Amino acid sequence: MKGLEQYRERHKASLEGGGAARLEAQHRKGKLSARERLEILLDAGSFEEMGSMVTHRCTDFGLDKDLILGDGVVTGLGKINGMTVAVFSQDFTVLGGSLSETHAEKIVKLMDLALRIGVPLIGLNDSGGARIQEGVTSLAGYADIFYRNVKASGLIPQISVIMGPCAGGAVYSPAMTDWIFMVEKTSYMFVTGPNVVKTVTHEEVSSEDLGGAHTHATRSGIAHFTYPNEGECLMAVRQLMAYLPPNCAEPPRSGHGWSEPGPGDLRPALDLVVPDSSNTPYDMHQVVQGLLDNDSWMEVQPEFAENILIGFGRMSGQTVGVVANQPMVLAGVLDNNASKKAARFVRFCDAFRIPLLVLVDVPGFLPGTDQEWNGIITNGAKLLYAFAEATVPRVTLITRKAYGGAYDVMNSKHIGADFNFAWPCAEIAVMGPKGAAEIIFKSEIASSNNPEETLNQKVNEYTEKFASPYIAASRGFIDEVILPSESRKRILRAFAHLQSKAYVPSPRKHGNIPL
Repeated sequence: MKGLEQYRERHKASLEGGGAARLEAQHRKGKLSARERLEILLDAGSFEEMGSMVTHRCTDFGLDKDLILGDGVVTGLGKINGMTVAVFSQDFTVLGGSLSETHAEKIVKLMDLALRIGVPLIGLNDSGGARIQEGVTSLAGYADIFYRNVKASGLIPQISVIMGPCAGGAVYSPAMTDWIFMVEKTSYMFVTGPNVVKTVTHEEVSSEDLGGAHTHATRSGIAHFTYPNEGECLMAVRQLMAYLPPNCAEPPRSGHGWSEPGPGDLRPALDLVVPDSSNTPYDMHQVVQGLLDNDSWMEVQPEFAENILIGFGRMSGQTVGVVANQPMVLAGVLDNNASKKAARFVRFCDAFRIPLLVLVDVPGFLPGTDQEWNGIITNGAKLLYAFAEATVPRVTLITRKAYGGAYDVMNSKHIGADFNFAWPCAEIAVMGPKGAAEIIFKSEIASSNNPEETLNQKVNEYTEKFASPYIAASRGFIDEVILPSESRKRILRAFAHLQSKAYVPSPRKHGNIPL
């Protein structure tokens, strides 16, 4: 006992990080310490630290005079909303949070433990990069971490929270995790920094513009969530964890199972959402929130590829993943970014047993040379592949347009959806009725005494014969045409019936998704 007390007293400053001066510098930047972040993130009193007495092994360049315990990273187990998580928090006050051999070993041991016990892994990243004094051993440490990111993928949820710099090779660990959170103005990610960019390409750019939170939220799509300060960011991580299971073998936790729909599940407001004109936009958020439990919607990547919505919500208290076209942006078309954004979300939900609700109002794929030259064929196929491969319960609701190949891609019955509903105003066809009528009845319209009247007549004729949801229902492609107000009730009942849906393993090693 006495020896332990003496040890702790001798290394008191080390146990507290890089010291008061460096901590004050951290606070002046609007950043918290590694341990302060854990206090916000984890349930009070739940953190069990591991490896607090570890020191680095490098005795060159004078580092032996700075034997700081923990070596720049705090690791251990804690709880979020009562669920055990494995978490590491890099300490920028200790040698800039640089990754050394022992720093990496601590993270690797934590990752191995997380896999063994089946709990989510959360990394709070705030590091200047590899510790230069340790040479290749620090690089080896990064590779050890990368390898385990891949091995853990799809087995346990992995969350990266960028709380400061994350540059060079360090960015590839967060890139392979499931979710990336960033803090505005104080966190950034890039492979090569502004100085290297200027030297190589002669471009002058700031760290914020090159790899800040706003850039990755709006342009690259790398950041799934961004927040103005660290406190809000960490609380949002807690919010996300409430939707997720601890691992792929367990469903997301909730208080009860799917309940039988009641009178409160009728939503009359949904009858008024879709405008009479098929060309008038409306906000799909109204439909999403009308179907989900109150105040349960957590949108993912809200500022990137805004023509499609993805996120988590609850129905009857159960977690569901939502994918929905957004008519307010580009009429809800599918393009390169929207396809990639939705495909990765679908694959995450499928990996972790989260049912999928798909809301469709899509006029097709976005045309143009930019889309074609940047791979709309392959990127659209990614979304198609993700849905077709998914084995979780899948329910689709067509609210208005479902045209062309986009109808097939958006979780149609033909690629394995379990229940497919449509509202009476839905139009399901190869293309829009007006465009179709102009092609099919071109000669008849041109020779008419009143071309406009003839066109309108042919549009109505085409809609009734080919685009009506009742035509698709008569073929069995739509299970039921339902009133908007009844949608939540019918979807709840569908998911309740699907909760016992079994995954049948395939003999193949894995498919070859068009990456």
